[in-house]
Amino acid sequence: MLRIRNLVSGYGNLTVIRSASLHVKAGEIVTIIGGNGAGKTTLLGTIAGIISAREGEILFENQSIAFLSSEKITAHGIALVPEGRQVFASMTVLENLEMGAYLRYRKGEKDEIASDIEKMYSLFPVLKNRKHQRAGTLSGGEQQMLAIARSLMARPKLLMLDEPSLGLAPIIVQQIFAIIKELRALGNTILLVEQNAKAAL
Repeated sequence: MLRIRNLVSGYGNLTVIRSASLHVKAGEIVTIIGGNGAGKTTLLGTIAGIISAREGEILFENQSIAFLSSEKITAHGIALVPEGRQVFASMTVLENLEMGAYLRYRKGEKDEIASDIEKMYSLFPVLKNRKHQRAGTLSGGEQQMLAIARSLMARPKLLMLDEPSLGLAPIIVQQIFAIIKELRALGNTILLVEQNAKAAL
């Protein structure tokens, strides 16, 4: 599904990734493990089009996406759950979920989006109870669930998660990783970046 060859990327004059290569098959969970500063977030940002690739090749379903905009990459079927969750704090849980489907609203998929929101509430019951609550008032674990659900609203073929355990209590980390396993069982393909090697493996 995803194949990266000899990727070079970074910020300004700083090269962070040099000649990185990997592949993700449909239905897999592939985990990238490493400490701070290893380039994990830069890699996901480059795949998502947030950071520009300098050299190399990124193929998604045999199509080159290395130099596309992040919006076009999302439209191709890749969604990123960012490090630190980055929910829209002043918006409600429901509004955050709707934002995850913004490209689909353009296509007139209003009924399908409403159905998918109900699916997110089924997958993450706590979000249904908090649907009119501002996202910034949720706990860290609830915000992480919302960030995942928001990305799923785009109906991605590949879901990328950047440090989903960051700043969470161990019992919440177990819940988040159980959800990730469930997503794979439902047919999602996942590229996971983690410092918590034990939980990820």
